[in-house]
Amino acid sequence: MLVELLVENFAVADRVRVRLHAGLNVLSGETGSGKSLIVDSLGLLFGGRASAEVIRSGADRARITGIFEAVHSKELLALLEAAGLEMEDGELLVEREILSSGKSRAFVGSRPVSAGLLKELQPFLGDIHGQHDQQRLFSPAEQRAMVDEFSKNEALLDKVSALWSQLRSAETELRQLEEREQEMLRQRDVWSFQKQEIEAAHLKPGEDTALEQELRVLANIVKLKEQAGCAFEALQEGPESAMSTLSVAIKRLAELRRIDESLDSVLDTLKSASVQMDDAARELGRYVDRLEADPGRLQVVESRLAEIDKLRRKYGHTVEDILAFFAQVSKDLAVVERADERRDELAKLVAKLRADYQAVATELTTKRRKAADKLATKVIHELKDLNMERSRFVITVEAAEWGASGMDDIRFLISTNLGEEPRPLEKVASGGELSRLALALKVSLASKGGRTMVFDEVDAGIGGSAAEQVGKKLKALADKNQLLCVTHLAQIAAFGDHHYSVSKQETNGRTHSVVEELEGEARVKEVARMIGGQRLTGEALRYAGQLIEMGAALSTNSL
Repeated sequence: MLVELLVENFAVADRVRVRLHAGLNVLSGETGSGKSLIVDSLGLLFGGRASAEVIRSGADRARITGIFEAVHSKELLALLEAAGLEMEDGELLVEREILSSGKSRAFVGSRPVSAGLLKELQPFLGDIHGQHDQQRLFSPAEQRAMVDEFSKNEALLDKVSALWSQLRSAETELRQLEEREQEMLRQRDVWSFQKQEIEAAHLKPGEDTALEQELRVLANIVKLKEQAGCAFEALQEGPESAMSTLSVAIKRLAELRRIDESLDSVLDTLKSASVQMDDAARELGRYVDRLEADPGRLQVVESRLAEIDKLRRKYGHTVEDILAFFAQVSKDLAVVERADERRDELAKLVAKLRADYQAVATELTTKRRKAADKLATKVIHELKDLNMERSRFVITVEAAEWGASGMDDIRFLISTNLGEEPRPLEKVASGGELSRLALALKVSLASKGGRTMVFDEVDAGIGGSAAEQVGKKLKALADKNQLLCVTHLAQIAAFGDHHYSVSKQETNGRTHSVVEELEGEARVKEVARMIGGQRLTGEALRYAGQLIEMGAALSTNSL
């Protein structure tokens, strides 16, 4: 139930706060007074699309705040827990802010959430029924959804949807396998040759890099030996070698150090250099000793690199690329080699999934047919109370192509004239008849109760006794649900448990909306205005009082 609604800088409203009640809450006012303010505001709280155009001129943002008493349910608590939210004292604070940039922000319990979460919360808080929603009655998908809601088919629908998804996936894989099989068979010989050719080479990661380095050494062995030998001699051989010169320097400094100890650090540095130079000379000597011409090894390396180059031209720039190609070819061959086995597996899986789907979908069809008959009977009963006693309402459940929602085509048919066969709604029902049919369906489906139901001009196209019956039906529906009803008809407004007037006022050259809860004489005057216009005659006032008294005297139990 919506306890309180605060609207700030939205359309012509600068700041409107409305406290609402259980039962039937009626909103009335002149055309263009802003009655849709409440409806549009709730639409945003329920996750509707936001636009910067709704921001009041001169403001940088609009904000809608609603306090809801939510009906406790496992589904709602699970949804809130998953989002890290919780109710406080059984209430939910829901907010929506629209910025001048066009962006919007949503909050639940003052914590930021997505507009998508507001849409998920909407079924637990309430719904809006307007003239646009009446047009949705023409949709077969909407009609099917109503039958499923009435039959409580949610669990079965989940099973059907899951099986359909699995079936489609298996069928797609089987079809692709069959389509690719011929091409894969043609490729098998090529893949086999490629795999064998690479496999025969016994490649090792990084082998090409190592061989290329070895080839450079073998191809330049003479130059390397000559230059390395000269370097060795310069370091260690002969009286003028670096080691000999360094030894002389160390000996001289050692003698000088006896006189001046400040040369210690220089001497230590030279000694360390001598050790390092000796190590380098030894390593260089070993290197020179290893440098021996080996024509046989050179030929082996060149031959191996030629073999690798041949593979690189076909399968990749490096040995790693060739090995990756080898892994993919091996995988493709494995797929081909077990294609027959996989095709048989998939064929069996498809057959099983089709059988499982048909069994669950048939169960769903059976439930839908029973529910369709019961729902049609309830709707006919409600239509009689709405001055449509000659109407026939039928819900057909026919076989259709398989899909995620089952294998049924569900259609609503109606005949509003005696002797006429029921036909689709869009071909028969007038605006007033469609309004009453929509209300009859709402009443028939509203079994749980405890929600906020908003009716935006449900009185479109009706009047007289039919309007009175609509008022009674709304009153009955408000026994279990909180109703907000925007209406132009006094016959409906008179049945309200609470009556609000929406008007426009001018202050300091600006227009703003005002929502005022009416009681006593003020309510009588508003109902009289709805009957006869701005000029309130004594007759209109008396008739308004009678209507209100009749609505108050009519208890829900007598409806």
